[in-house]
Amino acid sequence: MNLKKINFFYFIGIGGMGMSSIARYFHTMGKTVCGHDKNKTFLTKELEKEGISINYNDSIEILPKWVLSKQCLIVYTPAIPSHHKQWMYLKKYGKNVKKRSQVLAFIIENDICIAIGGTHGKTTTCTLLGHILYSSGMNIISFLGGISENYKSNLILNPVLNGKKIFLVEADEFDHSFLYLSPNIACITSFDQDHVDIYPRKENLKQAYIAFSNRIKKPYKKIFICQEEYFRFNNAIYYSVLQGKNYYSDHLNIKENKWYFDFHTPTETWKSLPLPIPGKHNLKNVTAALAISDYLKIPKEKIRKALFLFKGIKRRYSIHYKSSNKIYIDDYAHHPTEINALISTIRECFPNKKILGIFQPHLFSRTKFFEKAFAKSLEHLDVLILLDIYPAREFPINGTNSNSLLEKIKMSSKEISTFSQVLEKIEKKHFDIILTMGAGNIDTLIIPIKEWLYKRYG
Repeated sequence: MNLKKINFFYFIGIGGMGMSSIARYFHTMGKTVCGHDKNKTFLTKELEKEGISINYNDSIEILPKWVLSKQCLIVYTPAIPSHHKQWMYLKKYGKNVKKRSQVLAFIIENDICIAIGGTHGKTTTCTLLGHILYSSGMNIISFLGGISENYKSNLILNPVLNGKKIFLVEADEFDHSFLYLSPNIACITSFDQDHVDIYPRKENLKQAYIAFSNRIKKPYKKIFICQEEYFRFNNAIYYSVLQGKNYYSDHLNIKENKWYFDFHTPTETWKSLPLPIPGKHNLKNVTAALAISDYLKIPKEKIRKALFLFKGIKRRYSIHYKSSNKIYIDDYAHHPTEINALISTIRECFPNKKILGIFQPHLFSRTKFFEKAFAKSLEHLDVLILLDIYPAREFPINGTNSNSLLEKIKMSSKEISTFSQVLEKIEKKHFDIILTMGAGNIDTLIIPIKEWLYKRYG
């Protein structure tokens, strides 16, 4: 598709993280962009502030007049339900209708592309790498799966976009989306089963990643793989948090509650670099970003400076409140592996503190498949408040709910709560740290919890 001939863009589900970054991109390019979402959120409000029109009613009558023209591209996400009125109408009468992943592939097809894939760590790796490349002066456009605290956006781009560009994207395995991409440089940060509605067996997921690796093209035609994942490909460059043959990091240590490490390239060692996001799992993500940066010949002085100036990603170990005796941390963790890593990191940063965790399971299929693993990971908390499952794109599954999950969790202080009851329940608990986790709409609790903490503890 020739995007130069498209002047209008309509996004169904514009408030999604992946959708909104593309909407922002076309808006920045001077195109007319608007869309629909079912809920008004922080992200949709930001898009509206930037000049993008959004409607929140599933009505055909409010669609713009140009939406059925040949000059309009209708972009949709697979998360849109099949009975959605606007979607049914536009699917039938729209001239150009494409999935988000297809549109992303159209955007990058004629330029150099770096694609970051993996079950865990995509967004952290991609956001840090985007920050390094941008701050080093490269003509980079980054589509992120989270909001960068440095740029207050999920889109990073240089204001002057003349000449050859480099696109940095996340290679999302959901719905086989990453198989539309043909990157020049790819990275696989981790390989762990997830999206079980798409990949019921781990072998299905492995085959998809193999297919993704076969799409890597010249120039470069390189794939970076975490050595601990035991994935082996031709033309691979391996990185590790242990001693490795290509790139690796070691000597992780904490000084005055700040984390430092050494980074080894094939030719030299960079001593005492700051780890901008705490945790051994994040060291793996940072090592990937540094390895790709060094491979692209970014000077180490610029890389070190970018590390020092990196502010993190919204909802990735975000500390929202910290007093002498209370801390509030919010995180996107929604998989047992991520919850384990998060709680372990908090235990290292704040030993002997009592953690009250508030968790919102995401998807019925994921909760059912990982029910025992979720139970084990949540048992590492001291106190648990469990919210109802966030369904997202799914319908309920008989026998799978928060009550069935709670029954499998072996801890004394645990209970289920509605959103409206959370603050009331927190008030009755003894804790040092509040931790909210989940990929649904649990982020709507951040402001109420912060306000309660400031009112109660100053």
